[in-house]
Amino acid sequence: MSHLPPSRRAALRAFAGIGGALALGATACGPEESVSGGTTTAPVRTPASGVERRFGAEWESHTRTFMSWPALASVWQHDLPYVREDIARIARAVGEYEAVVMTARPDQQASAQRACGSQVEVIPLAVDDLWARDTVPVFVEEDGEVVGVDFNFNGWGNKQEHTGDAQVGRKLLGTYGIPREQAPLVAEGGSFETDGEGTLLITESSIVNDNRNGGKSRDQIEDELIETLDVEKVVWLAGVRGEDITDAHVDSLARFTAPGVVLLDQAFPGTPPDSWSRSAGQARSVLSKATDARGQPFEIIDLPQPDLDKITGEGDDFVSTYANFYIANDAVFLPEFGDRKADATAKAILQEHFPKRDIVQLRIDTIASGGGGIHCSTHDQPGKPAA
Repeated sequence: MSHLPPSRRAALRAFAGIGGALALGATACGPEESVSGGTTTAPVRTPASGVERRFGAEWESHTRTFMSWPALASVWQHDLPYVREDIARIARAVGEYEAVVMTARPDQQASAQRACGSQVEVIPLAVDDLWARDTVPVFVEEDGEVVGVDFNFNGWGNKQEHTGDAQVGRKLLGTYGIPREQAPLVAEGGSFETDGEGTLLITESSIVNDNRNGGKSRDQIEDELIETLDVEKVVWLAGVRGEDITDAHVDSLARFTAPGVVLLDQAFPGTPPDSWSRSAGQARSVLSKATDARGQPFEIIDLPQPDLDKITGEGDDFVSTYANFYIANDAVFLPEFGDRKADATAKAILQEHFPKRDIVQLRIDTIASGGGGIHCSTHDQPGKPAA
């Protein structure tokens, strides 16, 4: 691939309807696509004034990981069984380290439970697809209490209608009794990367965009992010507009491993320049000149992609970034693409930055061919590990 987005173009084509299966802005529900399911709806809570809020880093303790069972044959077509195998593989692997809750449509709950095994809790909730990072609320901590901030998921700027996924915030939080606040803007969890100490990385293309926040300037959105997440500094990366369904989320481009330390996705040597390699170059330029919320410069570490001629995945649009890794309790999960040298290099880089955690590599070829990775399909709830 040339960074994350080429395969996101494949996802966009799928959402737009390969072979006329799904039109943009339309709901397409086949035999396995019922959107019914009883849940408790969380009421919207007014943000408390004068209370300190914190948006923690992913490497901090988790109570559980949320995931979603892919439901739509109209999106995945003949790949639906295979992407479910990938999702179940991730769920079982993460379940060795922390509690995993898989949301699944009620008519798919039993089959999802069989695939994921007894270590994963599968609950009925009318989800549409697997992208829990974007549909589950962003969790912040407030006086020791976890609060879910619902960022009004709208199908990545109305590129696809997600009737069920748009309701995940209020229904999931209601089920777990987590207070819910509604953000004053539209965004997805994959848009945000934080060091847990007040610094936020974000791509301008994914949020300063008429398809999410029409009429709002970057300064207005920055003010709302600072107020909503209680961060101190927003570092803006340009990203890429309109060439993938997310408009280039940051979580496949630049990731913190510690305050001040950023892993930056890099194309395989010799790959012809394109929008995505230029985006990485622009991100490097910004990060090399910027400082974090503490006033410290960033250390930038290259995270090189594999050789596309050696990967096991198929398709010109395959997402081959290692940057879309997920940090769980005592482990880090990242893809294994089949280029042995590149896979080993990525694992070694992550091990160096997380020396006390197991580095677990997983095959996710179908997820990657559909436009995402392990981070896209998981969402951490901060707090003490579940008993």
